[in-house]
Amino acid sequence: MLQTSMSVRPRTLICCYNMEGGSMNATYDESPRYSLSFTTGGLFAREADLIAPLYLQDRDWRAVRRTVTEENLLQTRTTSSRTLITREAIQRLSVLNNSELELIVEASLTERCHLMWVAACRRYELIGDFAEEVLRERFLLMTPTLSFDDFDQFITGKSLWHPELDDLKNSTRAKLRQNLFRMLREAGLLTEHGDIVPAVISERVLNLFQSHTPSDVRFLPTNLPTEVNPQ
Repeated sequence: MLQTSMSVRPRTLICCYNMEGGSMNATYDESPRYSLSFTTGGLFAREADLIAPLYLQDRDWRAVRRTVTEENLLQTRTTSSRTLITREAIQRLSVLNNSELELIVEASLTERCHLMWVAACRRYELIGDFAEEVLRERFLLMTPTLSFDDFDQFITGKSLWHPELDDLKNSTRAKLRQNLFRMLREAGLLTEHGDIVPAVISERVLNLFQSHTPSDVRFLPTNLPTEVNPQ
């Protein structure tokens, strides 16, 4: 299997001088912990279509959460699943700016899926790192397949800087992997057989992605540059 390159954030060496003993102690400053709560729910593209218009009316996420939960707008069967899905969907939508949320409302399904994939990458640094360092990298290296083994190797490499990954139960790790691949399929970026699908990004979505620094294009399997050349 062709190995892809993986960027890692170096740990900072911190040296502390012991005034009493005259000794020097050295420790490593670990990277910020990954948030690992994306164990269920998929991409939330359908939920985004329902929730985004509510937010744009009053621009109050607390009010939106109350309305969605109390009226069961997502039509979930249980109160616990209603609370979980509503919270997770709103957390992802809240990382999008107003222009992106406005586009969610009128977007095609493909556009909405691309926006919600990028929202997941912004919300969860682990997903963003995987998208940039594995998904996009394998596509650019013309190794356009993705498997569970690629995810497991990615997690192993990241655990050197993120010890919280070593503490994951096998069942939790499997849920994270399964849901991440579900998101990729729902976003139209991966087939059921593990083939990476090139992202065909509309011009208006591309303009929004490239308005960020660094560009959110880095999260997608495409040959489009991640830097916009000045005119």
